[in-house]
Amino acid sequence: MAYNLKEIIAQKPSRFTAGHRMCAGCGAPPVARMILRALKPDDHAVIAGATGCMEVSTFIYPYTSWTDSFIHTAFECAAATESGVEAAYKAMKRTGKLPEDVNTKFIAFGGDGGTYDIGLQSLSGAMERGHDMVYVCYDNGAYMNTGIQRSSATPKFADTTTTPAGSKIPGKMQSRKDLTKILVAHHIPYAAQSIGINNFKDLYEKAEKAIYTPGPSFLNVLAPCPRGWGYNTEDLMTINKLAVETCYWPLYEVVDGRYIINYKPKTRLPIEEFLKPQKRFKHMFKPGNEWMIEEFQKEVDARWQELIDLEEITNK
Repeated sequence: MAYNLKEIIAQKPSRFTAGHRMCAGCGAPPVARMILRALKPDDHAVIAGATGCMEVSTFIYPYTSWTDSFIHTAFECAAATESGVEAAYKAMKRTGKLPEDVNTKFIAFGGDGGTYDIGLQSLSGAMERGHDMVYVCYDNGAYMNTGIQRSSATPKFADTTTTPAGSKIPGKMQSRKDLTKILVAHHIPYAAQSIGINNFKDLYEKAEKAIYTPGPSFLNVLAPCPRGWGYNTEDLMTINKLAVETCYWPLYEVVDGRYIINYKPKTRLPIEEFLKPQKRFKHMFKPGNEWMIEEFQKEVDARWQELIDLEEITNK
């Protein structure tokens, strides 16, 4: 379906309002705003927010940036909380306490710390049980809210407060977890990887599919962090673009097990174009550290090829 995003933005009020306390140049607020715009105007949403940047900066009692029902839940259990709400609404309809025509959608938001790591067990459980809900990970690649500590979403060699690049170690030594594929392995009907501010069309379409596909859905959306990544606030769009053009963050979706790559760069940029603008990778460009960039490139190449192979295999 073709979308005129200007018309959508003009016609649909924002359900994630201005005036929040997120940092300038943060990738997360545009992600939340566009995902909620994919809701139909008459549909109500119940949103669970795991403790993290998004929650502490948008829901400071008695103020809120969320126009729909919002539940602040603990770091580790956004998915469990949202699945419980979804089950409660079903029960109330079954017992006649809610009319059948009440249309409510259930969406959980969590950062990568509360999704890849501490919240993985509740997320896995909710997906396996088949709750009709969407889980959104705004992936900024570390525990940004508590001091920029490494998470399993942190890329290899990144400098964080718990993996400082120095004479002993060159930043984080482990590869980044591929959470999207882990969720695909739960055999859910819809999972997708997207990006925020410079490709709203991709994010809007995937959010609409996720919200209106019956059963559990998962969206993993890159949300760069200027403090943790070390880029200028005005460079958010550039960082997002480079993540896609280097294939560090491929845009794809998996519909009932079928992989679909939504964007293939005509000419892939080398990974150093993505790494160079970020202070967390500055040590990789010191003389003698060329091997780090080469190793990073090999990992990106391997994951991109794996994705191409999966698309080919699952679409035969």
